[in-house]
Amino acid sequence: MEPDLFTAAAEDRQAKDPSASPLAVRMRPRNLDEVVGQQHLLRPGSPLRRLVGEGGGGPAGSSSVMLWGPPGTGKTTLAYVVSQATDKRFVELSAITAGVKEVRAVIDGARRSSGAYGKETVLFLDEIHRFSKAQQDSLLPAVENRWVTLIAATTENPYFSVISPLLSRSLLLTLEPLTDEDIRGLLRRAVADERGLDARVALPEDSEAHLLRIAGGDARRALTALEAGAGAALAKGESTIALSTVEEAVNKAAVKYDRAGDQHYDVASALIKSIRGSDVDAALHYLARMIEAGEDPRFIARRLMISASEDIGLADPQALQTAVAAAQAVAMIGFPEARITLSQATVALALAPKSNAVYLAVDAALADVRAGHAGPVPSHLRDSHYKGAQKLGHGKGYQYPHDLPGGIAAQQYAPDEVHGKRYYEPTGYGTEARYAQVAERVRARLRGEDVQRPSSGEQGSATAG
Repeated sequence: MEPDLFTAAAEDRQAKDPSASPLAVRMRPRNLDEVVGQQHLLRPGSPLRRLVGEGGGGPAGSSSVMLWGPPGTGKTTLAYVVSQATDKRFVELSAITAGVKEVRAVIDGARRSSGAYGKETVLFLDEIHRFSKAQQDSLLPAVENRWVTLIAATTENPYFSVISPLLSRSLLLTLEPLTDEDIRGLLRRAVADERGLDARVALPEDSEAHLLRIAGGDARRALTALEAGAGAALAKGESTIALSTVEEAVNKAAVKYDRAGDQHYDVASALIKSIRGSDVDAALHYLARMIEAGEDPRFIARRLMISASEDIGLADPQALQTAVAAAQAVAMIGFPEARITLSQATVALALAPKSNAVYLAVDAALADVRAGHAGPVPSHLRDSHYKGAQKLGHGKGYQYPHDLPGGIAAQQYAPDEVHGKRYYEPTGYGTEARYAQVAERVRARLRGEDVQRPSSGEQGSATAG
């Protein structure tokens, strides 16, 4: 909406005294070239550059865009840059406080501005996922007829939270999480820039590293923590933001964890070994250290999936499904909620029965293959579907298991080189105990031995029951 007297007075005060604004506001980029990260959205000719008037117009004018990304990745910043750089009329609304009435007022104002002055309107709508379907519907005529150019921001998947007609009339731009290097550059600029701390304090490397961990890829959080630390240091009369000062200012202890160094691998290793050792409490401790240090939740989820196969395997076939489901959930929801999902999977894996039989089996098979113990495929197993294959004897003598009682044919499957070799040696733990019984019974049948058929309760594959 257009600024009222109180808003205008506040903006005037901030203009006269920049320090009245938060550091994150003061350090907002003034143009697209100052934007940190998101370079994939800022190439020449991109929709955002066209919005600020860098090329395009007439029948190929700028399109409405939907900005989707995690908090602190620059959605509001990009809209602010557009508002500063464009010669268009810029109006900002938040879906938290605005409704259909406010949207219609903006649209009416846009049509008047276009008709009377030939001036286009850019509408920035923050948190669009909070709008109901009816509220989103109210935007459709204005976007379709280009009475306004919409810049909508959301932290939630727009395919679930934005109506299809509006989504189809906008370009969806996905913002990526900021890297540590992106945040580091932003912090250093804020310390040195006259709009920021104007070099009144220094930021040592250990304090900077702690701020990076606190930020977790969120630029706003990083600058807020920096401002708190700088304020605490200046209040003490210190010219350096010591690590202890940052810890006190943000009420968050520094975790000794380097995402690119030994601590990263040591703590990750300790997590997996604690799960392998069935110590659920130790596993949760190391998980908490990784979460608190800002570790990528996808990295943790990948380690849990590996553990589910390597250390649990068929002792609990559900373990891998649990780990995979956790990884999928983490990718969709992110932190902070992902901590619960990762904890659930960690507890389930730590308390599951353990077996590395599958891990040992495939490595043993690979070792034989690499040693040259491969040998030709038995002729009765070779492909017999192409013309001339039968003349070569391919498929001759093959017994179709489904035609036989019990579904098992006493015939050779492995090459002569490894015929009779046992790779899989199941344990007696958990569900794998049943696999062990089935494996022995099947191997005996394959050798042609007369094995007593299992009772009806045992009939079927190893995964039954």
